[in-house]
Amino acid sequence: MVKHLILILALLISAVSTQAREISQAELQQIAELVFQNECAAKESCLTSWNRGEEFASLGIGHFIWYPAGVEKSFQESFPALMQFMVLRGEDLPDWLSMNPLQPNPWQSRAQFLSASDAQDMKVLRQFLRDTKPLQAEFMQQRLSASLPKLLHGLGEAARAHISAQFERVAESPMGMYVLMDYVNFKGEGIALNERYQGMGWGLLQVLGNMSGEQPGLDAIKAFAQSADQMLTRRVSLSPPARHEARWLPGWRKRLATYEKESRILLNKSGL
Repeated sequence: MVKHLILILALLISAVSTQAREISQAELQQIAELVFQNECAAKESCLTSWNRGEEFASLGIGHFIWYPAGVEKSFQESFPALMQFMVLRGEDLPDWLSMNPLQPNPWQSRAQFLSASDAQDMKVLRQFLRDTKPLQAEFMQQRLSASLPKLLHGLGEAARAHISAQFERVAESPMGMYVLMDYVNFKGEGIALNERYQGMGWGLLQVLGNMSGEQPGLDAIKAFAQSADQMLTRRVSLSPPARHEARWLPGWRKRLATYEKESRILLNKSGL
């Protein structure tokens, strides 16, 4: 069963075509470190996390979601897919994961997970995630590559044209691939109906759909960040009060601010 699913993933990856430009290994490494800073403040202990109030662990530079067995999956799970990707790329998984990369999170609760933070299995997992940061960024790139057809599926002609144009506009801008890869990993594609509040999403689809303008460049990056801020602010306003999501908004905005910052840095280095 596992081999069958891994084969399917390999075929999907090889079949993906997107207009987003290719990225060099040096750029992937840079993006990996930026995402690691965004998610973990570059702290290695944060590579194995379980945030208070959440039903899942968050692992790796992208805080890839991993649910225990029997838990309702309100958000898209990504850690098992990352493990499949690692196998496809020839990476040796930690022994306790290698027999079944698709296994559910063995820690059933946040309390169990935190109590195991110094256990050997957890130490080995952190070491593995520390050593494979560029591959995790490559996995994020593959997710982005697969996202555009999903975003366009079922849309009318005008909406398809708008989303495609905005996607390409950002991708062609300085640090645009970082922006797109980070956001789709951070808040998803925006196509899952269960990742919406009162029918309104906050993912890449909604951010691109809310953008205006035509030319790539710094203005495109600023437009993306502004649109993302609007979508995330709307999310908070529509969220269930018990989740207290307003507490996360300052951190989300700090993350969005890195988009323009990194774009400006690259422009300055390029003398543009």
